[in-house]
Amino acid sequence: MTDALLFDYNGVIVADEPLHCEAFLAVLAEEGLALTRDEYYAEYLGLDDRTCFRQTLYRDGRPLVPGDVAHLVARKGERYLALADRSLPLVAGAAAFVRAAARTRRVAIVSGAPRREIALGLARAGIADAVSVIVTSDDVATSKPDPAGFRLALRRLAAREPGPWRAAVIEDSLPGLAAARAIGAGCLMLATAYEARELAAADLVWTSFELHHPDELGPLLHEVAVDREV
Repeated sequence: MTDALLFDYNGVIVADEPLHCEAFLAVLAEEGLALTRDEYYAEYLGLDDRTCFRQTLYRDGRPLVPGDVAHLVARKGERYLALADRSLPLVAGAAAFVRAAARTRRVAIVSGAPRREIALGLARAGIADAVSVIVTSDDVATSKPDPAGFRLALRRLAAREPGPWRAAVIEDSLPGLAAARAIGAGCLMLATAYEARELAAADLVWTSFELHHPDELGPLLHEVAVDREV
């Protein structure tokens, strides 16, 4: 039996949700679209950029012209990278926790963020070499709560090492929790985006990784099915 820990990225490895919110709202403002920070955190948290822009355009009654969403996503990405280049805070204890986890388990990052953003954060955290598999918005067409990203990560891990596999998920958003449930994995939620009381459906809730060890996630490791199609 091989164990995998499937980490989300935003709000789990890097505490960058305020940067995403700022970049997203700035691009919307340039397009004459209004969205408040409270609306962003209530309705958009855990969604990838494509879904966020599609949802906003639909809500405003604007047609989805081919290429428009991709252009908006690219503009938002440039703004985010400029902000992250100045300051990209890490979730407390994340780097040490991931490195400790990688000593005995396979570590995957499964996120709706683009690969270049994740690469920047893992490099800043000094843990790129501890991660076996990365699944990004460049790899899957849907965002959580669809579990496609988690399933792809497991498939890529299993291509390197035959199963059976057990998995646990580390998330910070409710769509991420739903995706973890869909694959049958246990789920640790970090209260970096929501209040801890809002995450009561999770198996464990922590405020950060500080003073914690990956062995605490042992009871969350559940055997999961792996689709071996490539």
